[in-house]
Amino acid sequence: MHDILLIAVYAFTGAAATGLVGAGVLRLIRRRSLTASLAVVAAVAVLAMLAGTLVVAWAMFLSPHDLSVVTTVVAMAAVVSLATALLLGRWVVARSRELAAAARSFGDSGDYAAPTTPATAGLDALSRELAATSARLTESRERERALETSRRELVAWISHDLRTPLAGLRAMSEALEDGVAADPDRYLRQIRTEVERLNDMVGDLFELSRIQAGALLLAPSRISLYDLVGDALAGADPLAREHGVRLVGDAVAAVPVEVDGKEMSRVLGNLLVNAIRRTPADGTVAVAAERSSEGVVVSVTDGCGGIPEEDLPRVFDTGWRGTHARTPPAGAGLGLAIVRGIVEAHRGRATVRNIPGGCRFEVLLPSAER
Repeated sequence: MHDILLIAVYAFTGAAATGLVGAGVLRLIRRRSLTASLAVVAAVAVLAMLAGTLVVAWAMFLSPHDLSVVTTVVAMAAVVSLATALLLGRWVVARSRELAAAARSFGDSGDYAAPTTPATAGLDALSRELAATSARLTESRERERALETSRRELVAWISHDLRTPLAGLRAMSEALEDGVAADPDRYLRQIRTEVERLNDMVGDLFELSRIQAGALLLAPSRISLYDLVGDALAGADPLAREHGVRLVGDAVAAVPVEVDGKEMSRVLGNLLVNAIRRTPADGTVAVAAERSSEGVVVSVTDGCGGIPEEDLPRVFDTGWRGTHARTPPAGAGLGLAIVRGIVEAHRGRATVRNIPGGCRFEVLLPSAER
C-alpha cells in the first residue's frame, strides 16, 4: 500500500508540474487565437501523462532497457494523442470560424444563414440562438416599418382633416366679421360643430399618444357588463337615430368584469360609432356579451357589407381607414387603434372578422375573479 501511495505522489507531482507550466502558457497567450489555446490544452494533457509516467519510471529505478521501453511506448502514445487532439481542435476551430462568418453576415445584412456543416453541440446551440435572434429582429424591423408607414399616413390624413375644417372656420369667421353672412345663427352653429370635431380629434390624438407611450393609467373596478353596454348604447342612440340605424342589445349577459369603466366606455363608444357610420339606413347594429372559455367576449356587429380580406389585418392600425371612409366625418382613423390599445392594456384582445352582410368586432376581456 505504501508503494502504491508513493507512485501516486510521484505521478501527481510530474503531471502537476506540467499542468502549472501549461496554465502559465495559456495565460500568456490568452489573447491569441482559439487554435493556439486548443493546441496548448492538448499538449498539456499529453505531456502531463508523459511526465507522470516518466517520473514514476525513474523513481522505480528501472533498468536502462526497461526505462527506454517505457519511454518509447509513452512517447508514441503521446505523439498519437497530440496529433488526434490537434486534428479535433482544428475541426472545432473551423466550425467556429464558419459560425463567426455567419455572425458577421448577420451583423452586415441583418439576415442570419446558419452554417450547413455539422458542429459541436455548443456551437450548434449558439447557431440556433443567433437564428432565433435574427427572426426576432426581422419581426421587429417589419413592425417598425409598418408603424412608420402608419405614422406617415396618420400625419397626411390628420393634415387633410385639419385643413378642411380650419378653412371652413376661417371662411365663416370672415363672413361674420364682414357682415355678409346671410344667416349668422347657422354660421355660429356650424362653427361650433367644426370646433367640436377638432376637439374630438385632438382628444383622440392625446389618448393615442398616452397609449403608445405606455402612460395610460387604469383604475379598474368591478362593473356589470350589462350596465356598461347599456350606458354605451344610450350614448350612441342619438347618432343611430340621425343615421336611421337600429341599435340592438338584447343578448347582453349580466357578467361582472374588472375594468376601468371610463376607458372601457370609450372602447364600446368607438366601436358603436364606427358601426353606425358604416351601416346603411334601416340597418342594424347589434351588441352582445357572453362568457367564453377564455374570458368575457363583447361583440359589435354591423351591416357595412364586409371588409376586404387584405384589409382585415390593418383595421386596428393607427391611421387606417377604409377606402370609403377617407373624408369627414369618418374621423382620422384613430378610433379603432384606441380600442386595441385600451383593450390590450386590460390584458385583453380586439379582433374583427367578416360575417354575411357585415363584420363583427369582438373584444375579449379576462373574467373578474369571483
